[in-house]
Amino acid sequence: MIALASTVITGAVEGDLDEAIIRRISDYAGVGVGVVHGRRGKPQLLEALSGYNEAARFAPWLVLVDLDSDFDCGPTMRGHCLPNPAPQMCFRIAVRAVEAWIMADRERIAEFLGVSRARIPQVPDDLDDPKRELVNITRHSRRMRVRDDILPREGSGRSVGPLYTARMMEFVLDPAAGWRIDAAMDVSDSLNRCVRCIGRLRSIAEG
Repeated sequence: MIALASTVITGAVEGDLDEAIIRRISDYAGVGVGVVHGRRGKPQLLEALSGYNEAARFAPWLVLVDLDSDFDCGPTMRGHCLPNPAPQMCFRIAVRAVEAWIMADRERIAEFLGVSRARIPQVPDDLDDPKRELVNITRHSRRMRVRDDILPREGSGRSVGPLYTARMMEFVLDPAAGWRIDAAMDVSDSLNRCVRCIGRLRSIAEG
């Protein structure tokens, strides 16, 4: 019988891949995730942030956004977007995108994509555009199906392929052969900080 987490947080994210990520890392931190809001992109998420912060006065919340190229660093973005976080608000910023967290498990993502580990950046948090880098790495994949799913169709005008999100979610949610959070935390400081922030929410709730 699987024990249920005693602490359950509410989440808000940009999209489906981000939801999969917060569910995995929250489970790793011993916290359950209930309702997840957003999933309609970054502008809508930030527009609703003040309301989420108000709700975090009474219950634990995790809001995850990508830094992208909007600000120089996470602290600057946090100070601009949420200068006064509520006590139970965990507002975390992936530097510069959640794809950096995914690539931080260098061994497993290389196996999943079918590329040499040497092609995976040693410090994904330093990349200007982790998502673009991940797609470009996939161009070297030995697996045609992976390339077909992740790479954008020629002339489509899109930055990713039709099954990009589904493939990344498959990797993130596979506990056996997919993403290892402990390995990724050793490489990505922003992921490490997010996991520790969730742990703080658990401490407050169980305090």
